[in-house]
Amino acid sequence: MSTSVVAANKGRVLVYFGHTGYVHESIPAAVEALKAIGAKGGYTVDTSEDPEVFTAAKLADYKAIVLVSNSTDPKKPESEWFTGTRLTALQEFLKAGKGIVGLHAAADSHYNTGWYGKMIGAYFEHHPKGTPKATITVVDAGHPATAKLPKTITRNDEWYYYKDFDPTMRVLVTVDPATIGDGGEADVNPNPLVWCHDFGGGRVFYSGLGHASENYSEPYMVELLAGALEYAVGK
Repeated sequence: MSTSVVAANKGRVLVYFGHTGYVHESIPAAVEALKAIGAKGGYTVDTSEDPEVFTAAKLADYKAIVLVSNSTDPKKPESEWFTGTRLTALQEFLKAGKGIVGLHAAADSHYNTGWYGKMIGAYFEHHPKGTPKATITVVDAGHPATAKLPKTITRNDEWYYYKDFDPTMRVLVTVDPATIGDGGEADVNPNPLVWCHDFGGGRVFYSGLGHASENYSEPYMVELLAGALEYAVGK
């Protein structure tokens, strides 16, 4: 099934929320938030959970793709759908100068497809239990996604740690491990949470925020996602 929200003609965006791994209950809230943000921003937003949408012909009309917690099972390579012609279609999409936004468990996906991890910039490794409070900091305010955000904010989320993180990423937002939960985490270095880079001829933006449904009604998240879309479509 696919739905469409028609707005002013600033470009068409595909919000993809298919998954074969852990199912995040926040996916419907994320999709609705993106539809509202897209409509307000003047984009046409289509939504789908069918991997068959990833063909060159079907992607041709889109300027950006948003991958919403599209998790796969790391122990089951067969759970991955970006293979063969679908993977080629995604690669050609970027090569055409377009953009991809990955949200939260977009990093918990396609562990057996090395290109995918390089595109996102890292793979999910683990997270502290639950959705505790932590303080996050904008370390680069020169990006559309962070330009209007407060320098620091304390909020609840599921705080991802990553493996195979590409140190060449342009990091936009970090979390201070010492502020996670009541006692903090043992490590002392700020952990990347939001980043972007030029990749494969296009633009890729990733945010680890957004585990819970209520996250997507936070003004902070709405502003972040609006800027991410603006960046992805090349505005």
